[in-house]
Amino acid sequence: MSLSGSYSTTVKSPMGDQAGTFTVVDNGDGTFSGNMAGGMGSMDVEDGKVDGNTLTWKMNMTVPMPMTLDCEATIEGETLAGNVNAGAFGAMPVTGTKTA
Repeated sequence: MSLSGSYSTTVKSPMGDQAGTFTVVDNGDGTFSGNMAGGMGSMDVEDGKVDGNTLTWKMNMTVPMPMTLDCEATIEGETLAGNVNAGAFGAMPVTGTKTA
């Protein structure tokens, strides 16, 4: 099963639900690249790792404040579920459905 694709996502943040599109490109060597695009702009995946059907990565957020987000998600079939850890703001659940 390829993890690559686009996922329509929702992050449950302190500022309300944040809808976005998470693009995953499985590099086939235990790493992945991609980005998360939404209402607050686009963030590139950094240090993306693949372990089975679990992804871990970092993103550098600039809006509304600069912060490094530590992310993890597991893909089961067409769905994605995990957490975006925003430092002092804690872990925010992320869910998604594969769209392409």
